[in-house]
Amino acid sequence: MLAAAAPLALATAATEAAGRETPAQPDGAHRATRLDGVEVTGERIEKAASPKYTEALVDTPQTITVVDKATMDQQGLVTLREILTTLPGITFGAGEGGGGYGDSINLRGFSANADLTVDGVRDSAQYTRSDNFNLESLELVNGANSVHSGAGSVGGNINLVSKVAMLEDFSAFSAGAGTDGYGRLTADSNHRLGEANALRLNAMVHQNDVPGRDFESFERWGFAPSLGLGLDSDTRLTLGALVQRDDNVPQYGVPYFPAYGGLLPGADREGYYGYHNLDRQEIANDTVTAVFEHDFSADLHLRSLARYQAVDQTTVVDAVQGTWCLDSGINPATGAACAAPGTYQPSGPRGLRRDTENRLFASQTDLTARFKTGGVTHALVAGVAFTRETFELDTGNVLRNADGSPAPLPVMDLGHPDSRWTGPVNYFRTGKSSGTLGNQAIYVFDTLGFGERWLLNLGARYERNEGANHSWTVKTYSAAAGADNTGLGSLVARGPDFRSDEDLFSWRGGLVFKPSENGSVYLSYANSNTPSKASVNGACSAATCGVDPEEARNLELGTKWDVLGGRLALTAAVFRNERTNYRVADFDPANPSGEQQLDGQARVDGVSLGIAGELTDQWSVFANATLLDSEVLQSVSDYCLANPGLNGCTNTPANPDPQRGQRIINTPEQSASAWTTYAFAPDWTVGYGITYQGGFDGGRVAGLPDVKSHTTHRAMLAWAVNGTLALQLNANNLFDKQYFTRVRNNGWATPGEARSLVLTANLAF
Repeated sequence: MLAAAAPLALATAATEAAGRETPAQPDGAHRATRLDGVEVTGERIEKAASPKYTEALVDTPQTITVVDKATMDQQGLVTLREILTTLPGITFGAGEGGGGYGDSINLRGFSANADLTVDGVRDSAQYTRSDNFNLESLELVNGANSVHSGAGSVGGNINLVSKVAMLEDFSAFSAGAGTDGYGRLTADSNHRLGEANALRLNAMVHQNDVPGRDFESFERWGFAPSLGLGLDSDTRLTLGALVQRDDNVPQYGVPYFPAYGGLLPGADREGYYGYHNLDRQEIANDTVTAVFEHDFSADLHLRSLARYQAVDQTTVVDAVQGTWCLDSGINPATGAACAAPGTYQPSGPRGLRRDTENRLFASQTDLTARFKTGGVTHALVAGVAFTRETFELDTGNVLRNADGSPAPLPVMDLGHPDSRWTGPVNYFRTGKSSGTLGNQAIYVFDTLGFGERWLLNLGARYERNEGANHSWTVKTYSAAAGADNTGLGSLVARGPDFRSDEDLFSWRGGLVFKPSENGSVYLSYANSNTPSKASVNGACSAATCGVDPEEARNLELGTKWDVLGGRLALTAAVFRNERTNYRVADFDPANPSGEQQLDGQARVDGVSLGIAGELTDQWSVFANATLLDSEVLQSVSDYCLANPGLNGCTNTPANPDPQRGQRIINTPEQSASAWTTYAFAPDWTVGYGITYQGGFDGGRVAGLPDVKSHTTHRAMLAWAVNGTLALQLNANNLFDKQYFTRVRNNGWATPGEARSLVLTANLAF
């Protein structure tokens, strides 16, 4: 079998927000001097990838955590979800909805589905980001961040930094095998072409079954070339591409009811409650990027990025919902008696097919200047950004008879579900919609230095966000129509256009005090704006399109220190992230249009702690912890609050605001993760990791922890055979902990992956 990418280094630790040194790599491993905007001096990452961040991370007044590729490989982290699982304060939703199946991320209590960027450019298509083979690092930026990443970013944003060509010759190949059909091959080869040019080629082939599950599986391949021209000159051009294809049996989960402790009594934790011979997820991602850079002088730098991206996804899924009848003869959803104990009658969206097409055109240009005005130093960045996105969605059903009528859904055994569909398969379209989103932004950032002790970081962004969406009426099956059912799936009429056009102003201010060169204390304040149509996949309606943008504020007090000669970074921060308003339904007679009102309020107070680096030459550590105290402050409109139960308001005089005082869903109060490695002999390294996530509300039973806390462990043993060959053994979920994630309030959740082992071999020269 093919195998997992092993780390080039056997004793490296993560690169974290404070910009600590990256530990040494074995002979033959590459050492970058410029990494797609991440400046490196020797082996030390000094700043985040985006040119909008003008200072070293230790002097940036914001919590930013960077996970480098070596750390991902050490822990055997391949997918975006696996990487983010090790970072506290993040949970995952069921990953399905109007935009299709894919990543669904909650960051510090708020959705971050549309807050993913690649090299600083928004990547808003809803699909599964399944592989890190072309990533150099991942940057997690916490706190309201619209000023840097654009509309949205209430809880922060996640930036993926791509690999690029550099002026070195190196090659790295990985191969190996694991349990559950795990196989993986990767190649990363960089070659100088003359004195100033270079070509880098990254490739990947991967397959695995999901540990602890009967049928879910993942197969993919990818290729990512990068060509750098004039890399040692004042004028540089880097051309890159990413081509990736995925063919998966998606994870949709098992019946999950909090009142019964999670998994229903008698249900099969490993069972597949859909139809495994029909369900699939196929993804095609084609991205082309060009980055032009020019140094006018040592203090004046221009960088311009242009990108085209096409993401197509086809999914066929079966929601795990319907009528459950326990062995005791009780329906868990209603508490009433049921007639067929030990059975499951599927219903709802079964055989649902979604075909999505996302297209992105983006351009982003930054001019960086460093200068003085009197005794004040400036690091000024001014830029403009333009994006244009389109989205097409066709929905339909494959579980149909030849005449378009729904095929009968057979009853399943609750404990032994028969997941093979043997009935008719005929696809008929049931819906079609499309959307567009355009954004034009201008921004400026300046870090003012007042002597050696004080820095003032300021930023402002003005953007025009213009979104539109519409849907078509589709002819669907009707038993009463008889012969008129011909032409099923045809488009009958186009619906109205719904538009959201907003002018947004975002800002950030941060004051940094440096008690010494290796430390800082900072106070920052920033906002975010979220329009009704913040992503091209989302849809606004008559009730939401005209509503002003939602707003959030983030106040953060923190400190960062590089100690032990810069080998160890310590970070700590306290913060308040508050949605000052969000949309809620309104029933005021004076509002006959039914337009929602910005009367909702929610708040998250928190503490974040981090440590990353080398304690000794042999011992490294990467750990983070987050405490989140979340609360809904108001969940109904002002009208309903003053008039409970009137004119359609669902609240009551006895309980005028049902959610007030409750925790925000998908927000654990405590979460922490640690990874440490120790080189106990010249050629041997051992690694151990632990991740804890506290219980949180999943939204099904108000005020109760729908999702229980869990702790998982991982371990690694690595042997450097010689200067070019390394072997590594990884164990994930070492003690086979049973837990659930991605809880859906309709009554299902995804089991956490069972214990798995992967043996990898890496060749670097």
